Parts: sequence; C-alpha cells; structure tokens
Amino acid sequence: MTHPCIHAKTTPDKIAYRMAGTGKAITYRELDELSNQGAHLFRSLGLKAGDHIALLMENRLAFMELCWAAQRSGLYYTAISRYLKQDEIDYIIADCGAKVVITTPKCADQIKGLMKGAPGEPIFYMMDEPLPGFRSYDKEAAAQPTTPIADEVAGYDMLYSSGTTGRPKGVKKAFEGKGIDEPNPLLRILCADMCGMNAESTYLSPAPLYHAAPLRFNMMATVLGGTSIIMEHFDAEEFLKLVEKYKVTQSQLVPTMFVRMLKLPDEVRAKYDVSTLKGAIHAAAPCPVDVKAKMIEWWGPILIEYYAGSEGNGVTVCSSQQWLEHRGSVGRAVVGKVKILDENDAEQPVGEIGTVYFADAPAFTYHNDPEKTKKAYNAKGWSTLGDVGYLDKDGFLYLTDRKSYMIISGGVNIYPQETEDVLITHPEVADVAVFGVPNEEMGEEVKAVVQPHDMSRAGKALEADLIAYCKSRLSAIKCPRSIDFEAELPRTPTGKLVKRHLRDRYWPKTATKI
Repeated sequence: MTHPCIHAKTTPDKIAYRMAGTGKAITYRELDELSNQGAHLFRSLGLKAGDHIALLMENRLAFMELCWAAQRSGLYYTAISRYLKQDEIDYIIADCGAKVVITTPKCADQIKGLMKGAPGEPIFYMMDEPLPGFRSYDKEAAAQPTTPIADEVAGYDMLYSSGTTGRPKGVKKAFEGKGIDEPNPLLRILCADMCGMNAESTYLSPAPLYHAAPLRFNMMATVLGGTSIIMEHFDAEEFLKLVEKYKVTQSQLVPTMFVRMLKLPDEVRAKYDVSTLKGAIHAAAPCPVDVKAKMIEWWGPILIEYYAGSEGNGVTVCSSQQWLEHRGSVGRAVVGKVKILDENDAEQPVGEIGTVYFADAPAFTYHNDPEKTKKAYNAKGWSTLGDVGYLDKDGFLYLTDRKSYMIISGGVNIYPQETEDVLITHPEVADVAVFGVPNEEMGEEVKAVVQPHDMSRAGKALEADLIAYCKSRLSAIKCPRSIDFEAELPRTPTGKLVKRHLRDRYWPKTATKI
C-alpha cells in the first residue's frame, strides 16, 4: 500500500478515475498535480492541518481531486449529501466548522441561501462557471503550483450519520499528524485481503460518493494503484454493461442494487459477461437471504459482506463460502472482538440476543456531542453502535434489530425522530409515530401513523398534505411514502410511545426487522 503520488511517478499515464457516463478521466499524474494545486490553495487561504472543508457536489472527477487535496494537506473533509435541504446543509457546515465550502452549479440552489456575508462564515467556491457570490475554484486552483506543499500531513474524512436526536453527528478521527501514505488497516482488510484489490484492479463505483464506503473504497483503489470507474448514478443494466466494457474486477454495492439487477429480464442479465468480477463487497443494509443466495448463484462465491459503522469501532466480515454455511450472518470479527451484552452489561451465551459491542477496538467520538459519545461506551470501554444480535457457536454474528428503530432504505440510514419532529409541527397533527415497513426493492420504506386532532379529517387529502409538508422541510427519502391514521397512539402512563405495537402490525412474523 502506498499513495497516489507514488503511482504518479511510476505509472503517470495510467487512468486513476474515469466517469462512466461521460468517459472523462484523469491519470495519476493529473490527479497528483490537481491535488497539489488544491493543497496549495488551501494553504494560501490560511487553512492549516486539522482545519475543515466541506464538499457538496454530484459524482464527478473533481470530487476525488478535492478529497485527495484535503488528505495531503492534513484537512478534515466533510462530504455532504446533495439531497439534503438547505437547513440540513447549513447545520452540517456549521457543526463541522468548515472554513471552505466547495460546490457545483447543480447544487447551487441548495447552498446559495447560506451565503450572507456574515463575519466568520466559510469561503464559498464553485466549480465550473461560478454563480454570483461564489469564488472560482478552478481558476484559483489553476494558478497554484503542481508540486507538493512543504508540510504534507495526512488528513481524514469526517462524515455525518444521523442520531436519535434527529440531527446528524460527525464521526471525527483524532488528528495524529501521520504521513500521507499511512495505511488504513480496515480498508486493507476489506479491499486488499478479502476482495483481492491491487494495482491491476478495475473498481466500479455505483453509489453516491458522499457515503462513507464509496468514498473510502474509491480512495483505496488509487492507493493500491488501480483504476476506478465512477457511475454518475446507479442503473441496473448499465452496471452490468460497464462490468463487461471495462472488465471490472471489484465493486461495492448495497442490497437494493442486487434486487434491481435480479429483477431485470433473464435475457438482459444473460446478455453481459460479468466473469471478470472477483469481489463484490456489500454492507449498509441487511441483504435478504433469498436475494443473496440468488446473487451467489449468478456471480459465483465472490460476495463479501461486512458489518461496520462510520465510527470504525469494529468490523465483521463474511465471505460467500462462510455465508453459505451460516446463512443470514454478517460474519466474524476482524477488527475488535464481538461481545453480546444484556441490559446489565453481562455477556450473553451463544444464541442469546443482546446489544452488540466491540471490545479491544479503535476508539471514536461524535463531534460536538460528548453525551452521545459517552453512551456509546460501557464501563469496560467497549463500544456499540446500538445494534442488537447474537453469536452462533462458531463466533458468527447475526443482527436482529437496528438501533432506535433506524430505517434502512436502499442502504441509506433514516432516523424516525427527525421526521416525527417535522410532522408534529403540522397544525392538524396531535401525535405521530414514524418507522420502517417492508419494501421489496428498498428493504424498508418510511411509514407514518398519525393521530389527527380531528379524526373526521383523516383520509387521502390529509395524507397528501402531510407528505408534502414533510417534503418541504426534509429530503424526500426521510419522508413517509404513506400515512395511516389512528384515533390514539399507544403510549405508556409516563408518556413513552410504544412504537413496536404499531410497527409490528406491518411486519410479517417471518420477516427480519432491521
């Protein structure tokens, strides 16, 4: 393992990144020069190691150039989902302390309202042709040297995952002042050791780059000296076409993508040669047993599943061969040791369900939230993501539920509290519960049950009004696809909502609730 700047010297004309749709590409030499220019620009703005920048943009080559510029200048870089609303984006920019925000014309509407000229606000840049009020990143970076800055040091991503309070929380790695070529042991295990990625690999990236796994896997592909093909957006048949066209060797997917590919007509699936695939990594959401079995039958035993969070506090991995012997498992620990604890922190025996903890694992903190960080650890210093599961006799982990009724739709984590907090402000809503219900393609979809002030108003018109109200305040993926109405929601005498009594009505008894 090394750094793209080394490959820029040994294989300067090799393609580092290529966009699937446009075919535009950059070589290792170009990646090195562009990231050096970005690093010089950050230094010229007064940014020093440990400072923050934020990115809001669609999948494009510049996304990776900027991340490498930040990485080699010791900056924390926060990639923000372009599907968030302006208030959500504003919160993340402020919370991470970004001194520079870089966006594109496609995302201008979501961010231009944040530019008020107030003292201490970030410098706002735009790629391509900047709109009024934005500085031109392309022009200012192009004026900088293409050689390395004098004080190169490794920076880190600082990505946000939602919390039960409804506000996203950044997972911040402690700044260590290490060299830019310091290896990442977790990615080495997943990419190189488990998936066989190396300098000869062609990696296909089908997901949004602002997510942790796609971003990190794309960076690891160039650390190893391979080539990444980045899809602008996922399309099932296009994915198969790209595998054949570029002789793709590895990819990282979510189960929803498997579902969409399996739903293609047989003649379409048979049309493309996917025999070059050596490793298909998947995580982010539970994969239905039948879906995974069909994918292994189609692609062969090349699927590799892992369980981990952005927190990086532990990892389990499961090969196809292991999964076929332990169906439904997410694997055995390769980072940290899995402990299953009851509510009194006592270790559970084999087969008994409890909260999943990692012992002897890397520490993490939630940025600006010491209370949430504290709750993630027990007295022994073991940490949890809040998930529930059990171990079998061979040490394989099975997940049985997700923290705080988190909804996973198409691999995206959605936390009900944020949606409930919006809906309860509607004048016609007296009480509300939001949770996930089964969706064949996406795994889960968002469902709301509302107690209206006037039950006679319950119906399709109010349902449409409430969904529109939610969409005007939150990104669409967080909003309910459907709303049912109840005269009264189940609450305990102390006022606690018993959400399971509602949620269980929508889940078949044989379904895995995650």
